[in-house]
Amino acid sequence: MKNNILFKQQLFLVLTAIFFTSCLSNVDEEVIIEEPVSEITFNVHVKPIIDNNCTQCHSTAGGTSPNLETYAGVSANAARIKAEVESKRMPIGGTLTDEEIQAISIWVDAGSLNN
Repeated sequence: MKNNILFKQQLFLVLTAIFFTSCLSNVDEEVIIEEPVSEITFNVHVKPIIDNNCTQCHSTAGGTSPNLETYAGVSANAARIKAEVESKRMPIGGTLTDEEIQAISIWVDAGSLNN
């Protein structure tokens, strides 16, 4: 009788382990397709995003610091810009697409080059 209970307990443990292991292998992973870092440039990708979404406020005319009208202003604040757009705190009153956020992040991670 004791052997029968012990066998059932061991069988239960083995089946439970198999169940949880199979659950782990069936989890869908999010796949993010990134453009190669060399293809994300300030002039072609980042500057238009900044101009269309940020300089209304962050410019000489807009009056909000930091001024993001030039490469110097954007690059000096690159890490801050990345953090603000990734957290979706910026732009206020607007939204960036996931692709725009990803382009800014890739550009910043690549060194915020003037390319």
